[in-house]
Amino acid sequence: MLISVALGQVLSLLICGIGLTSKYLSEDFHANTPVFQSFLNYILLFLVYTTTLAVRQGEENLLAILRRRWWKYMILGLIDLEANYLVVKAYQYTTLTSIQLLDCFVIPVVILLSWFFLLIRYKAVHFVGIVVCILGMGCMVGADVLVGRHQGAGENKLVGDLLVLGGATLYGISNVWEEYIIRTLSRVEFLGMIGLFGAFFSGIQLAIMEHKELLKVPWDWQIGLLYVGFSACMFGLYSFMPVVIKKTSATSVNLSLLTADLYSLFCGLFLFHYKFSGLYLLSFFTILIGLVLYSSTSTYIAQDPRVYKQFRNPSGPVVDLPTTAQVEPSVTYTSLGQETEEEPHVRVA
Repeated sequence: MLISVALGQVLSLLICGIGLTSKYLSEDFHANTPVFQSFLNYILLFLVYTTTLAVRQGEENLLAILRRRWWKYMILGLIDLEANYLVVKAYQYTTLTSIQLLDCFVIPVVILLSWFFLLIRYKAVHFVGIVVCILGMGCMVGADVLVGRHQGAGENKLVGDLLVLGGATLYGISNVWEEYIIRTLSRVEFLGMIGLFGAFFSGIQLAIMEHKELLKVPWDWQIGLLYVGFSACMFGLYSFMPVVIKKTSATSVNLSLLTADLYSLFCGLFLFHYKFSGLYLLSFFTILIGLVLYSSTSTYIAQDPRVYKQFRNPSGPVVDLPTTAQVEPSVTYTSLGQETEEEPHVRVA
């Protein structure tokens, strides 16, 4: 359980690094280039993972994958790109508080999509943990308002709020699709295809929408270092997230990422001289308590009304089925570890 929570916090720290480098670029150097920043990440994914697929043999080769599933990955690449773009764009129209609150919309999106498409079933303790996490997020937003943290322009809140909701929805779709791919196919295939189509679409969007902004960037070694830092954190996030999702779930990962704003805020206390409030610590520990509650027991998969698969969530205990228990006839229970395809089925009649 603690390993599960700790892995999610590593992702949050990477997002903190992404946020800090983006803040320096936009506010200190007036480099507003979100598409270019995404383009750099997709290029790195392409160079590492797409080329890996290109040198593989057989059905895992790049061309073989493209022949079978090219249009699916094309849609996924576009969804992933626009999810990032919409949320970043929302900062120009609405307030920080609105973005923090509405960005939590990704959690119900992931839960619903996981329920209907991945057939994941939750227990009462999971919903309690989710509610506690969202309460912790609300506590953080309340602390921002009380200490008067800079909220942004907020010139057209309706447009900004709609952009955040749209971005959160696309994030949810991308995360659930990612979980499906890494459980049924492979992490390298997912990252390789995201790198290929993400670089393609972001390159087009960059040429159309952001080429003038890119020419205005006052290039020097400091800006170059910030772009390198941003790209390294983003590449690390994309590379490590599938590992964490496979060990936990897309829902668990998104709950863990709620602490990313708090890490950014704690760094901002020293770097940007933010005002401190005890509510920030309360918010942090409330979210962690919610994560522990969510991770304290396993979810399960209902393949159909009579067949169930039990996830062995590393954060939850292994369940031993007693031979004398009264179990519904013809129900199949399995535990999915890291090697799901090799796990033997245990049939309880």
